Amino acid sequence: MFDRRDLADDVAAVRDEHAPDALVLDVAADFETIPPAAAEDLGLLADGLSPASYPSNWLPENAPSALVTYASSDFTVGMPGDGTVTWTRQTAPPTVLVKKRAEGTPTEFLDFLLAEAFVQIGTDAPEHFLPFFGEQYRELDRVVPLGPADVYQIAAALYDAWLGLQTRETFAAWESTQPRLFDAWEDAGQRLKGRLSTLPRAVARGQTSFAEATEYACSAIKHDLGLPAPFAALDTQMFLEHGAEYGVRWAEKTFEKLEEGSDRTDQS
Repeated sequence: MFDRRDLADDVAAVRDEHAPDALVLDVAADFETIPPAAAEDLGLLADGLSPASYPSNWLPENAPSALVTYASSDFTVGMPGDGTVTWTRQTAPPTVLVKKRAEGTPTEFLDFLLAEAFVQIGTDAPEHFLPFFGEQYRELDRVVPLGPADVYQIAAALYDAWLGLQTRETFAAWESTQPRLFDAWEDAGQRLKGRLSTLPRAVARGQTSFAEATEYACSAIKHDLGLPAPFAALDTQMFLEHGAEYGVRWAEKTFEKLEEGSDRTDQS
């Protein structure tokens, strides 16, 4: 199911700098979560496995089943929303996994995703939003008046934004050191620009869900793009420093304002 992947020279240079021991594997199937039995095959390629588990009291009662499994003692690699390239530190050394869907991804963008994974590993950030939020995930669920799938999507987006605040300076510096990867990063950002300014209007009109808009806006942070309110409040040093606590507070204040705006509209 797993095959070692050869890297372009510039991508290999990024790995050497940020995650020098990382394995890079192509996966022979597309996946959200690799079945535990198959994931254990990673032990044949890695030096060791260290399955992670997290306290069940971090999760609200209505948490999605995939999140419950991830928190359990089951060896869980990959989660819904992870994208084409994902990574884990549950192996020694860390492993970067390239899903089968990558076969349809332009080479330059796929190489950027690989390089991004190495930079993210090098930050020492947790590999998923659950250990990022910890027990505050229940608080996020409390302040977001939406269903469990939307809370999951918002949590994943906030974690992605927090990671982007840490990695974007590295990406920007590639202009002089890794120009091909820099161009791919910049091009991906340009493709996001068009919809950013219209996100609040799309949410107000019901054309885009709030969770979808949050995911879109948060993905733009790693490209250092200007965000409209209320998402601009996430592009701050305060979020970088205070992490999950700030993210929960942002969600609470944002939904309070949305509710106030809805009440005023109803009264008119």
